[in-house]
Amino acid sequence: MSATTGSTSRYLLRRVAQAVFVLWAAFTVSFLVMYALPSDPAQLLAGTDNSVTPEQLAALRHQYGLDRPLVVQYLDQLAHVVRGDLGRSLQSGREVSSIIAEAIPPTAQVTGAALLLAVVGGGLLALVATGSRRSWLSGGLAALPPLGVAIPSFWLGLLLLQQFSFTWTWFPAIGNEGWRSIVLPAITLAIPTGAFIAQVLSKSLRTARREPYVDTARAKGASPSRVQLRHALRNAALPALTMAGLIVGQLLSGSVVAETVFSRNGLGRVTSMAVGAQDIPVVQGLVLFGATVFVVVNLVVDVLYPILDPRVARAVRTPKVVVA
Repeated sequence: MSATTGSTSRYLLRRVAQAVFVLWAAFTVSFLVMYALPSDPAQLLAGTDNSVTPEQLAALRHQYGLDRPLVVQYLDQLAHVVRGDLGRSLQSGREVSSIIAEAIPPTAQVTGAALLLAVVGGGLLALVATGSRRSWLSGGLAALPPLGVAIPSFWLGLLLLQQFSFTWTWFPAIGNEGWRSIVLPAITLAIPTGAFIAQVLSKSLRTARREPYVDTARAKGASPSRVQLRHALRNAALPALTMAGLIVGQLLSGSVVAETVFSRNGLGRVTSMAVGAQDIPVVQGLVLFGATVFVVVNLVVDVLYPILDPRVARAVRTPKVVVA
């Protein structure tokens, strides 16, 4: 095995080990937080029936293993998770993995459309804001991303709902039927996410435009658009790519608000209902799913980054020299 292959393998192994640690930490924290709540899971299982006796509650605790020591419960659940078993919902009795699997497609439709709108809109805004020769236009566009990030998603969703569903009736107010039901939730998620992308990309573009290679390209007669798109954007896009995990996480967390406002079925609604009912297995399954998505996205970025930026690959391959 060559030195280059060995260094790359160690780099990937470190990233995989970090990913496994993040998943374990997410499971552990969610387990401790949920079991630190003052509510009694057995009482939640029994529902609002006041006729349940203490003996029946004790039987429920024994049936679900809630009367065992906390360490034993933790290790048992961890062993089941490693085998891919997320348990069953305390409310419906269904497998948690089935509940999450059914909720993924509608959420993926909205978050996918929102990500596309955010990347295109935020990217164009950053390019025009940093490339325009008109100072008034550049300054005005540069002020939009902080405003977009500051807008509360809940308020934005209600505003879009009032204008485009109730006033103009262009799009349905609730439901999951058809592409028109995706538009408003996607815009609700895309605006703050696109503003975040525009902020990061604008700062990187301004930094890249001050680099010597940009001056060299201008000296060779490259047009402003060629300098912006071919030279500056190629390097400025790397920091935005690094933030991909945060962007996806922001979309997933925002889906809770969007799906609540627009009454859509999906991961957001499942999360809201599970937290409200303190359905511990479902909440833990959702936390693990979100952590897995975050980890996978960051792992893909870590793998692609040395390919997109050769300097990272050289840093991985080049051994450190210690001078005595």
